[in-house]
Amino acid sequence: MQEQINFSQYFDNWLYSDTGYYSNYKTIGKEGDFFTAVSTSSFFGGSIGKKIVSIIQEGHLPNNTTIVEVGAHHGYLLADIVQFIYTLKPELLDTLEFAIVERYPHLQEQQKQYFKNSFGDVIKLKHYNDISEFKAKNAMIIANEIFDAFSCELVYTTKDDILQKGITKDNKIEFIDLDINNPKDQELKDICEKYKITKGEVSLGFKEFATILNNNIENFDFITFDYGDFHPRNDFSIRIYHKHNVYPIFQDDINLKELYQQSDITYDVHFNHLIDSFNEAGIENVESTTQLKALVEFGIIELLEMLHKNTSEENYLREANKIKTLLTPTGMGDRFKMAHFRKNEK
Repeated sequence: MQEQINFSQYFDNWLYSDTGYYSNYKTIGKEGDFFTAVSTSSFFGGSIGKKIVSIIQEGHLPNNTTIVEVGAHHGYLLADIVQFIYTLKPELLDTLEFAIVERYPHLQEQQKQYFKNSFGDVIKLKHYNDISEFKAKNAMIIANEIFDAFSCELVYTTKDDILQKGITKDNKIEFIDLDINNPKDQELKDICEKYKITKGEVSLGFKEFATILNNNIENFDFITFDYGDFHPRNDFSIRIYHKHNVYPIFQDDINLKELYQQSDITYDVHFNHLIDSFNEAGIENVESTTQLKALVEFGIIELLEMLHKNTSEENYLREANKIKTLLTPTGMGDRFKMAHFRKNEK
């Protein structure tokens, strides 16, 4: 018999405990449970690399900046960024430093090996177990689909307008009244009132993450991509991905006991809450938009044109089709959002 715990703890245990889903290496792509923009096309990382070059050339960050990815999985995204920086501005590789924040030792080893196979000894890669360990004067921080993996509370408003939170027991979800004497429950209530949330997911970890960045790094740009909306949907988006099948967590015939820790669990990110959390920590939101608009602004079309001039028509068309997946408004292009934050104490 399991004890009753808040849903946020259940979510955390599902993904991050010693037997959690992320505790063992997971394949991304057609052999795994889900796709990401990184697994779709290397030009996703290439466009971010192009944006990083622009940020440095515009003087927002110096050429000895540390580029750090948070939650890099296999290391593909950061490697793609390195490769495209080499193509666009190779001299930067003489001064830039590279790091990954990754809590799992087995994933750190995968990343080290991938970089070794890709770049030999040319690129030195440093690892940190947690974002709180990373301290720097100047940093360019990249994160793809990390906030949808922050633990979240489930909230639900009854017919009597009583806000409740989700708890779990024996892999079953129930809702109970908030305990206003509990600071976390009061924070949850305040967020719901601020954004008029009556039903859905609320993460209490955004501001803590932003505060750590603000305290540990003097100057930085932070670019993140994730799926979600700017405004709350007032419905549950939380779902489970298992072998490319999607299971809403409140589906009648779902067996949470069988899927628990054996599949990915995620939800839509509330971007206005994320942006406000960074602002409250003293960090400016430079831009927030759809993935489609962000990648075009970053220069993905120009990169594709460069490829067209230097490869066969067959290779060009193959890559163009991959990029379409990233940009299609009815697919990833609008479903995913980008937020760009900046702290500059110069």
